[in-house]
Amino acid sequence: MNTQSLNTIPLALNDGTAPTLAQLAPKAVLLVNVASACGFTPQYDALEALYEKYRDHGLVVVGIPCNQFGAQEPGTEEEIAEFCRKNFGVTFPLATKSDVNGAAAHPIYARLTGNGAEPIKWNFEKFLITHDGDVRARFSSAVTPDGPELLAAVEAVLAEIPA
Repeated sequence: MNTQSLNTIPLALNDGTAPTLAQLAPKAVLLVNVASACGFTPQYDALEALYEKYRDHGLVVVGIPCNQFGAQEPGTEEEIAEFCRKNFGVTFPLATKSDVNGAAAHPIYARLTGNGAEPIKWNFEKFLITHDGDVRARFSSAVTPDGPELLAAVEAVLAEIPA
């Protein structure tokens, strides 16, 4: 069993860097498995708005493209980034395409879904993770980034962690 802390696992971004979650955000990360051809793809708009609203308060949104659900993310890293910029004005970090379930799952997702936790069910599932690697909340695809449940969780985490 991997005992590496969640916040110390590197995450390859499409800009060629590979920071850890702790290096990405001063307070918290909202990790989202994303896809460009999904019914939930319009959530990119609300994810970007969330990032813009809270990034100066210590929250970073990170999109992790995944092609495991209905082959809804077939593009290359460059195509995905361009799609997100052009259609949704995305400025938050995007990781390289990764699996989120199964033997080839990214180590972060292997930890998030290990020890009896449910596997990722679809695109746009969200995890709110503190700088220390504590998973504070998990939201289904149906919970929108601007929904009251998610916003309350983000605000609570940002309020309790000192600057």
